Amino acid sequence: MILRPYKSSDCKELINLFYNTVHTVNIKDYTSEQLDAWAPKNIDLRKWDHSFRKHKTVVAIEDNKIVGFGDIDRSGYLDRLFVDKNYQNQGIATALCEELEASVEEKKITTHASITAKPFFEHRGYHLIKEQKVLRNGIELINFVMEK
Repeated sequence: MILRPYKSSDCKELINLFYNTVHTVNIKDYTSEQLDAWAPKNIDLRKWDHSFRKHKTVVAIEDNKIVGFGDIDRSGYLDRLFVDKNYQNQGIATALCEELEASVEEKKITTHASITAKPFFEHRGYHLIKEQKVLRNGIELINFVMEK
């Protein structure tokens, strides 16, 4: 596996990975309606590209394709972390987290973890700050504010 910095030309592939991962991996913890609200079919490519370029964004490459990505801002907020459904449990998310967490000067890293991702972050030493209900496209979802 290779980790490398994000390029704007990656954006469409990252959005597709995000959509497919949410709609397959997270289906055990969220309803179809919630998944559609969280990861709608039409995601604003320019908005995501701008966000990825503003943050430290890393992509994981294996078999000559992007199999995961994550991004963190300067304050230590780990925004997104997604791994392709066919590459789960192979250490990709861990490698991405290691790279992202090491890249910020802040000692405290925070994230808003899904129900599905919460055990992964707990295993990495994050602790629960609070459970919260968030609105995505008018639909309520539960996630967890976590800190390391």
